[in-house]
Amino acid sequence: MTQASSLFTRLEYRLAEQLFHTRWLPRSPRTQRLTMRLFQRCADAGHPAALSTYGHMLFHRGLTPQDKARGARYVLEAAHAGDPRAQYQAAQIHEHGCLLYPRRDDHAVTWYARAGEAGHPLAAQRLARAYREGQLGLPVDAERAAQWQALADRAAGFDEALDSVEDQTRH
Repeated sequence: MTQASSLFTRLEYRLAEQLFHTRWLPRSPRTQRLTMRLFQRCADAGHPAALSTYGHMLFHRGLTPQDKARGARYVLEAAHAGDPRAQYQAAQIHEHGCLLYPRRDDHAVTWYARAGEAGHPLAAQRLARAYREGQLGLPVDAERAAQWQALADRAAGFDEALDSVEDQTRH
């Protein structure tokens, strides 16, 4: 991707995010179509956050099995690019399965671990619970459950601290 097209893609993604999160803008079907089109363009250009966001929307809100499959592919592409949210979503896809990706506990554990190590608190919590209860093909292991729970607690505390700093800078 050239530098100019990369800049344009980043700007399109920022616009799509603004349209998606803005409360004052009416949620008309036209605005929603524009937002989805922008996310799709950015995802097709390989923007990791757009792959994650658009893939998640397609997977969970898609009307057809093809939409869900395309959403899963986008999420997995973003996960391979290192996006922690996408890694968590990839783990969810593998844990619960879908048409294109049947349930695979070993893949789910791998993606939960990558996301948890990258600071995703829900991923670390899921692994803690899996080790506590012997889920996802893992043995019951209280020590490992405690390690993942501690990581989840630290990550959640870090997220709360970031939210607090953002709130202070807005006022």
